[in-house]
Amino acid sequence: MKKILLACAVSTAAMLPSLAGAEVTSTVGIVSDYTFNGISQTDNGPALQASVDVAFSDFYVGVWGSNVDFGDDEDTQFEIDLYAGKYFQLSQSVGIDTGIAYYTYHGQNKEDGIAPSDDFAYAEAYAKTGYSSSLGVTELNLWYAWDYFGGGEGHSVAMLAHSYDVAEGHTLRLSVDQSTYDDSDVYWYDDSSSYVHYRLSYQTSYEGFDFELAAEDTSIDEGAYEKTSDARIVAGVSYTFGS
Repeated sequence: MKKILLACAVSTAAMLPSLAGAEVTSTVGIVSDYTFNGISQTDNGPALQASVDVAFSDFYVGVWGSNVDFGDDEDTQFEIDLYAGKYFQLSQSVGIDTGIAYYTYHGQNKEDGIAPSDDFAYAEAYAKTGYSSSLGVTELNLWYAWDYFGGGEGHSVAMLAHSYDVAEGHTLRLSVDQSTYDDSDVYWYDDSSSYVHYRLSYQTSYEGFDFELAAEDTSIDEGAYEKTSDARIVAGVSYTFGS
């Protein structure tokens, strides 16, 4: 994974001389709960998040960060992710976004007596397909990590989603995704190696601010994530600064 991170850094450095021809954007936002695949990463609390993205035509690189809280026995405080990808427009209505992300965690050190935050770092490849029609945008999105949260197990997420504009500037998005460990003997999710996550969100913008209100739930009923993966309402607002 260090080689992946180094490759991203080298690629970014090599492109810096031509940065003037790139599109640079930065987004800052706050959410009432940072949920990842339906599981809270902030112990059901709010999060301040920010990102910087650099786009070169169809290719892009970026960095994203958020505060995290994994519970009373964990001192991990921040997540910082690096990603790079390329967008392919196959036709007027079909597009594919492919890339790789590297998730890193910070705040807990080896002296705490349990795994340091660095041990959670992992890489994940993704492919997102979108189909646009008069009925909205339908997505089929896939993610795969071969060392999920540094635990040595393969993990995948498959999502089907659809967005529909109920009125100009007002969008409803419904998504259903399943998270699955490759090893059926890994039971982190309610004595199971997989679970399903459901999410319905309303999205709109006003005066440059983007707003989202979502209702979500998972099929997890008990176990380690019971209290951080139950039904909840999540609200967020963000603002993007252009180049």
